[in-house]
Amino acid sequence: MRALWSLPKAAPALLRHLAGYIELAEWDLKRAQRETAASLVAFLLVAVCVFFAVLMGCIAILAVTWDGPHRLAAILWMGGGFLLVAFLALLYRSSLSRSRPAFLSSVRQEWRQDAVILEKILSGGEDAA
Repeated sequence: MRALWSLPKAAPALLRHLAGYIELAEWDLKRAQRETAASLVAFLLVAVCVFFAVLMGCIAILAVTWDGPHRLAAILWMGGGFLLVAFLALLYRSSLSRSRPAFLSSVRQEWRQDAVILEKILSGGEDAA
């Protein structure tokens, strides 16, 4: 029953914090959108350039070894090299994913802090404000 009497006292703070949460969520979403767009553009640019560079390198290797006895070995080494680079890229991508902040992390952090204050207000503690 005491929580119901404390609710009018807590309502303005709750509304301010709700607006703050919405603002933080908006900020987090915009930041994530900017980071994703920049990352995508950079990835596509690098991918296109690397693709053409690797293609030209493979053509050069095949042109040099085509009439020689090492033609098959050159093709197999290139395939192994591509698999190694792909594996290293996957490892790098997973390390990037771990270092990226969690989605809406600032909202979660603020909610944890405000939950303690809200608990004090609703329990009737006068020192919470």
